[in-house]
Amino acid sequence: MPKVAKRAAPAAMPKLQRQTTTAQVVDALRQQILSGHLAPGEALRQEAIGEALGVSRIPVREAIRLLEAEGMVDVLPHRGAFVCALSVDELNEAFEIRRRLEPWLFEEAVRKIDAQSLAAARALVTQMDNAHEADWGRLNWALHETLYRPAQREMTLAMLKRLHDRTDRYFRFQIVNAPIRAQAHAEHMEMIEICEQRDVGRAAAVLEHHIATAAAQIRGIVEQLMGQRDAQP
Repeated sequence: MPKVAKRAAPAAMPKLQRQTTTAQVVDALRQQILSGHLAPGEALRQEAIGEALGVSRIPVREAIRLLEAEGMVDVLPHRGAFVCALSVDELNEAFEIRRRLEPWLFEEAVRKIDAQSLAAARALVTQMDNAHEADWGRLNWALHETLYRPAQREMTLAMLKRLHDRTDRYFRFQIVNAPIRAQAHAEHMEMIEICEQRDVGRAAAVLEHHIATAAAQIRGIVEQLMGQRDAQP
């Protein structure tokens, strides 16, 4: 009986596996940055990262490139990659974009949101009440996303997620303050109540105040951190 030749694996298979590894490295590095374990300005050494994660330098290099596109990493010629530090100007711009987009998105969502989304939002607020500061920013975005998604504006939602990711690392400094955590709880519950009542008339004003308050608190923290950095010998 003649031997049956084995079918060669599709040429794309190794590439798909490499992309999967790259995605895992992106997720790991992003979480390290957002949690503060990789500090602003810290160098990203490809060999050390690859050894820690058990992968080669290729997916690490690709992950750094993707994180650079997200605005979370700076790649400097002849110097390497570093965790990006937001300036006050960048922070102001991010919150100004949020202030202009989110109230409109929230108004659209209030008209369409259903009971399932509201239940999910309430559950997220409960999680946030006792969340570690490293996790609070992620849960905060999950809550806002849950309240905005019924608007069915996917492009805007994706843009806002990127802005939240860029500012997320600073929420962990903001939320260690118990009065601020209680204030955020009250404001989030007010947003949920607006949704339950279909109160489109109040939606924009309440959310604008919520964003402005967060911007002022985080701006103060960033300025304080930058002052401490500049004061170092």
